[in-house]
Amino acid sequence: MGGCHSYPSATKADSQALQPSDISSEKLGINNNNLEERPYLQQQFVCQQIPHTDMFALTALPPGVDKAEWLASNTVAFFKHINLFFSALSEFCTPSSCPTACGPDNTVYVWTDDHGKKLKCSAPLYFDYVMSYVQELLTDEDVFPTKAGSVFPAGFIFLVQKVFLLFFRTLAHIYWSHYRETLALGLHPHLNTLFAHLTLFCRQHALLEPEDTEPMQDLITALGQQS
Repeated sequence: MGGCHSYPSATKADSQALQPSDISSEKLGINNNNLEERPYLQQQFVCQQIPHTDMFALTALPPGVDKAEWLASNTVAFFKHINLFFSALSEFCTPSSCPTACGPDNTVYVWTDDHGKKLKCSAPLYFDYVMSYVQELLTDEDVFPTKAGSVFPAGFIFLVQKVFLLFFRTLAHIYWSHYRETLALGLHPHLNTLFAHLTLFCRQHALLEPEDTEPMQDLITALGQQS
């Protein structure tokens, strides 16, 4: 598979954010599931992304590159970025603060096990399932081959679509339940850049259905207007 991309670091000015003392009475780590407000849509925050990032260049299939190879290398890259980002917030995402894996509009994500049984579980357990599942796929040579001359399996695109749906849900939960912590840590320019990159990549390569992205469509539109 091809190499993985990375984002440039934000400057001090670009990563300017609320400090913990600026978060009024809202306690860090408390799930936002019952709140209707969406602070991530405030213009002062939505306008902040990592500068000098050409999203279209990052997402478009380069000339002469096999599409499956391009999807595979980007899947690896997104996994690394999202896993790292979620790890930075993991101390705030606990079974007590996040008893369900949730997103906007009362969306609750449930895990389906290998036997097709739906498991309603806490957010940290759900996303542990997500990362373990994706990592297992990425290290399976029969699914994500790394040796020259290997071919991708039939149905590869459907596996990639499932993986990107799980990535999308992970970021949706961060925005909905842990945005204040993201602000306090000064990570919102990185989160906005990562989310904008993910959604543009999915749109260009038809990886998500409109009903999948609907809960975050307001943010997708807002970030698109910043380009």
